[in-house]
Amino acid sequence: MGMQTDVLMTQPLGSSNTFKMQGGAVLGPCRIKAIYGTSALAAGTVSLFDGVDNTGKELGTISTPTAANAGTYYLLMPGEGVVVRTGVYATITNVDSVMIIYG
Repeated sequence: MGMQTDVLMTQPLGSSNTFKMQGGAVLGPCRIKAIYGTSALAAGTVSLFDGVDNTGKELGTISTPTAANAGTYYLLMPGEGVVVRTGVYATITNVDSVMIIYG
């Protein structure tokens, strides 16, 4: 069997910021397993970076649906997830909140 780790969730992120663990500490190195969030009225985006600001390595940008069309979005990462070596920073546009499921 492959790699097994505990899977945890970050605090909901409602503005451009670094993700934090449930206890409030900044999320450090991890593997992103999935992303879950709630949409705003207009379609939006979530851009993720490996670092403490948007100058880190860009991990990707997710387009989110409008609240009227779906309300929530969930993206499961393939394999063992996306490796993050420093921390996870996000810039969000027209998104109410986003959480990372990580291990």
